[in-house]
Order: sequence, then C-alpha cells, then structure tokens
Amino acid sequence: MDKTIFLSTFGLIFLAELGDKTQLTAMALALRYPWQRIFVGIAAAFVVLNLAAVMVGKVLFLILPIFWVTLVSALLFLYFGYSTLRHACDSDDDGGGHPTTAATAARTAFIMIFMAELGDKTQLVTASQAAQHSSTLGGMGSVFLASTLALWSVSLLGIFAGKQLVRFVPLCWIHRCAGFMFLVFGVISLWKLQGM
Repeated sequence: MDKTIFLSTFGLIFLAELGDKTQLTAMALALRYPWQRIFVGIAAAFVVLNLAAVMVGKVLFLILPIFWVTLVSALLFLYFGYSTLRHACDSDDDGGGHPTTAATAARTAFIMIFMAELGDKTQLVTASQAAQHSSTLGGMGSVFLASTLALWSVSLLGIFAGKQLVRFVPLCWIHRCAGFMFLVFGVISLWKLQGM
C-alpha cells in the first residue's frame, strides 16, 4: 500500500463528502433505524460502489446511462421523503408502528446510499484516482481502501451527529426535516435531468 496515494485519496474523498447528501442521508436514516443496522447497508454500498469505480471505472457509466441512474435516485428520494413525512410523528415506542428488522434497515440504507452515490462526484474521483495509479496493484488497492474508509468515516460522523441532535430537538421535528430533505434531494435530482 502506498501511503501517499492513500492519504491524498482519503483527504480528497473525506472533504468532498462532508455535509454532502451522503452524510445527511446517513444522519436521517440513523434517526429512523438503529445505527448498527444502517451502517451495515451503508458500508456494503460503499464497498460495491468503490469496487466498481476502481475496477470498472468509466465503463460503468457506459453501461448504465447517468440519466436512468439519476431518475431512479430521484424517485427513491421522493418516496423516502414522502414515507418519512407520513410517519414523522408516529409513536416512538418500539412496540407500536412498523417493526424494523435488521435486514430492512440495512437494505434501505444500501439502496439509498447506492443510488445517491452512483455516478456522484466521489465515485468519479475514485475512478479517476484509480486510473492515475492503475500501474500497480498497490496503488489501486490504496485508492479503494482510502476512498472506502473516508466514506465510512463521513457516514459515521453523520450517524452520531444525528443521534446527538435528538437530545436537543424533538424527534417528530427531526423526522419532518429529514423527510423534507429527502424531497429536496429528489427534486434537485429531477431538475438535473433537464440538463441531460
């Protein structure tokens, strides 16, 4: 593993994702599901996305037109926004409402992060870094490891920031804000389609 490649890639990806939709999505999901369950989905999504970026690079975007990826992502954000707003002020008891299995939480997190990040700037940066350092297996491995760890770190920051927020703001209002945020991401994604 090349330390220089690792550190430069980690810093680049970490800073690019701070405050981005990935971190905000992780925060919102952490308010709805247990953090361990959603982190499994988030972590798996980033492993798959970064493997695709490192191994396949630009070929991925030839196979999956960005228009369709953006459309599916927008529809998912709109659905999760509607669903979150609809249940925003439901009883917070574990016994009431809809039971959440570990598989449901992990699957939801995986789909949200996968669709939000497919073709996003950090995946493009990861593919670009891998292309620049593709002459050695160590260079590509450093890019994959650094990018994945940076995205996991940013997501964990979002998750734990969300958990602390509950101490100061009523959960009902946090769910409303999260639902609104998902709707905004959905509308922005649909708006991007006009330029494609």
